[in-house]
Amino acid sequence: MKTLLLSATVALGSAFALSAIAADTPSEDAATVGTYVKNSAITTKVKTKLAAKHLSTLTKIQVDTDKNGVVWLSGTAPTKDAKDLAGMITKDTDGVTAVHNNIVVE
Repeated sequence: MKTLLLSATVALGSAFALSAIAADTPSEDAATVGTYVKNSAITTKVKTKLAAKHLSTLTKIQVDTDKNGVVWLSGTAPTKDAKDLAGMITKDTDGVTAVHNNIVVE
């Protein structure tokens, strides 16, 4: 009786282990986390480049990146030249596929 019970337990345990191994594929949550990290990296690169220009006017700009590397710029700039500079800096950043420059000139 003990042998039968032990054999059944081992068989069930093996079945569960095999099903867990077979189901060990990347989940949607893992892909989402990877995408979020990629987006954050692009956003950080853009913000760093904007800050490196030492233009205090560019600190009023918000940067958002989607999963495809498309960047949205928003906020305010004192001149059209400052707005255009922010767009050019963003376009020249690794990982950026497109830029939507929604910065408003004050």
